[in-house]
Amino acid sequence: MGEEVAQQEFSRADRTRHREKVRRNLDVFARMLREARFDTDDPMTGLEMELNLIDEVGDPALKNAEVLEAIADPDFQTELGQFNIEINLAPAKLREGGLARFEESLRRSLNDAEEKAAQVGAHQVMIGILPTLAEGHMNPSSLSANPRYKLLSEQILAARGEDITISISGRERLTTTADSIVPEAACTSTQFHVQTSPDQFAAYWNAAQAIAGIQVAVSANSPFLLGKELWRETRIPLFEQATDTRSEELKAQGVRPRVWFGERWITSVFDLFEENVRYFPALLPVTDEEDPLAVLEGGGTPTLHELRLHNGTIYRWNRPVYDIADGVPHLRVENRLLAAGPTVADTIANAALWFGLIRFLAESERPLWSQMSFSAAEENFHVGAQMGVDAQVYWPGVGQVRATELVLRRLLPMAQAGLDAWGVPAEESDRYLGIIEQRCLQETSGAAWFVERVRERGGEDRYDALRATLLDYRDRMHSNEPVHLWD
Repeated sequence: MGEEVAQQEFSRADRTRHREKVRRNLDVFARMLREARFDTDDPMTGLEMELNLIDEVGDPALKNAEVLEAIADPDFQTELGQFNIEINLAPAKLREGGLARFEESLRRSLNDAEEKAAQVGAHQVMIGILPTLAEGHMNPSSLSANPRYKLLSEQILAARGEDITISISGRERLTTTADSIVPEAACTSTQFHVQTSPDQFAAYWNAAQAIAGIQVAVSANSPFLLGKELWRETRIPLFEQATDTRSEELKAQGVRPRVWFGERWITSVFDLFEENVRYFPALLPVTDEEDPLAVLEGGGTPTLHELRLHNGTIYRWNRPVYDIADGVPHLRVENRLLAAGPTVADTIANAALWFGLIRFLAESERPLWSQMSFSAAEENFHVGAQMGVDAQVYWPGVGQVRATELVLRRLLPMAQAGLDAWGVPAEESDRYLGIIEQRCLQETSGAAWFVERVRERGGEDRYDALRATLLDYRDRMHSNEPVHLWD
């Protein structure tokens, strides 16, 4: 999202040239897949986290430039809103203690960054949507200075031809409009990455799609937006609406949205990149000078710049990634549907559940997706996001079942077996999956805890209650005690 793109205008010729270049990229990518040119040995995993910034009283702190200057660490980067930053952790191998390394590295980096951010009057919070965001923050002046964000906002609004409408119904109802993509900045996430071979990619992506609803149900952490209690993971409908380039008429015609769960199980990673090119016009038609075929035939690794840039503006919840490390190309599944927090321990527990489940399901003799319709997986996803730990989801061989019960009875043993297959040390898998187990037994989550505390302050002004609860949340976040231990 944060790739530097110079501010510019695009002509019709620019768009035609870009489309032709993207298609050449796709042809070269297909050839690379046929010729098995990808790194498939000893796969790495990765983690990125987007954070929110607040001031001393709990309101958004629009200070990411000052905070990043104070932190002065290249692992921290800008994000869409001035009240966001992002941290990227070094990739790790799960069999070498990767989960514990992620936790230790994340805690150390965040503690150091918090100390420095405090010097400029800002504090980090791991939560999907800042509960104290108000209408006054939803304007273009809240965007970060990176020209890419202003350009992307202009292109999305130009494609729509009208302001963005946000309409979400949960326990309460929110309807508002925006003249930029700033509402998207309200959505901060944690991204888990797993490297996989071309042959295994489809199985890992399908597995990630199949468990998305359960994943978000037991990890929801975004219950409030603009003062309203909405979905337990309000980021999902908000992100779907905040980057929607379609007018109402195009929606009625069945034009696909750019924030997309997908519409089918796949047989190859090529399916996803081909869909990107076939269904979606470029938002940022920037074309470079590389001849990807010449590079490939010369023994090099093409960057496929246009294909990657285009992929970065199609917001799949499980996104395919083509990347290059030390001159060698590789593929990853990027899981993008969870919020951060409530604590680092909770976040790594969420990662353990995901890494374990997708490994087990991807390697199962009878694929789960052969027993389950894609539409059932998509419905699970939205029900899980709306209802959180109270969600009833569909699972093959079980039917409708409470998500927490499904995790306890069926999925935790699968995740354990998957982590064993990765070579995760037993003490790590026991600890992190134990956090998920207790969260499900107690039927709690970051969202459930936050909603309950705000309701206890029902006699107060809503924003006063949100500020007080957020400050309490921040203190508990720093303890690294998982949310099921919060009173």
